[in-house]
Amino acid sequence: MTIAAVLGAGSWGTALALQLSRNKQRVQVWDCDTDLINTLQSARCNVRYLPDHPLPDSLSAHHDLSSALEHADFVLVAVPSYAMRAVCEQLATLHIPGKLVWATKGFEKPDGLLMHEVVTQVLGDQVKKAVLSGPSFAAEVASGLPAAITLAAENLAIAKELADYFHSSTFRVYTSEDIIGVELGGTIKNVLAIATGIADGFGYGANARAALVTRGLAEMMRLGHCLGAERKTLMGLSGVGDLVLTCTDDQSRNRRLGLALAQGTTAQQYMEELGQAVEGFHAAQVVHQVAQNHQVDMPICSQVWRVLNGDTALESAVSELLSRDMKVELA
Repeated sequence: MTIAAVLGAGSWGTALALQLSRNKQRVQVWDCDTDLINTLQSARCNVRYLPDHPLPDSLSAHHDLSSALEHADFVLVAVPSYAMRAVCEQLATLHIPGKLVWATKGFEKPDGLLMHEVVTQVLGDQVKKAVLSGPSFAAEVASGLPAAITLAAENLAIAKELADYFHSSTFRVYTSEDIIGVELGGTIKNVLAIATGIADGFGYGANARAALVTRGLAEMMRLGHCLGAERKTLMGLSGVGDLVLTCTDDQSRNRRLGLALAQGTTAQQYMEELGQAVEGFHAAQVVHQVAQNHQVDMPICSQVWRVLNGDTALESAVSELLSRDMKVELA
């Protein structure tokens, strides 16, 4: 039996752990949150994030990272982007398997590194590495509802090898060699989901939402071109697929943040009440910074950051976007 070490017991990490268990794997889950692991052990479900999904007997929860890694065939990291380096640094001190997949989305502050750059800096080239991303809400994956996602590695042979751990009849895993494109799509869509949430919170309607999604995709593709992402990746599951999902369904924490902002709630109030990471909040600053560094025009993402940073009022940001000059659509 294959053994998977899953690092991060949030909603996404738990959902993927359940998927791996359905694939007849033994899963060893670790998290730095002692109370969360205690709950997984005692209640045999993730009461905090996925209370309606009992944990199978093949899934165990561990306080000690080395214990979670014991006899593991591969590692899946599903922690927030701001914790990625710290987790990799812990892994670097331990004996780890030669295969590592991450389902973490975002840039690292303050330098704007993508997650594969963080992993390579800390762990080097001694492990086979891949990123898993795409349109997939944790609760639906935990329930075994159909989903399709992309796994990208440095070559297709490695991608196929690692995708086999996750792939099933209800969880289709497509492979790619475009790590940058898959990571970028999974990062920028969270910022754009905040924008669509704001628009819907103001009651601007379906037309405005469709325009934001489409022009947001244009921003994603402009930055992707500069960073070396492939156009076909951003037009696929981990790009436009995840963008549409996150911008149009209220299961998205990022979209709900936008809705809350439109109703007068501050970002800090929303996140404190939610008690979960909202990656778009953390990504907005770095996306804005990276776009400026590469002189890429990303007005929607820029206005989201200005609102979150307190540089402009919500109404002013919306007005500025609506008053922009006409331009050729595909520019």
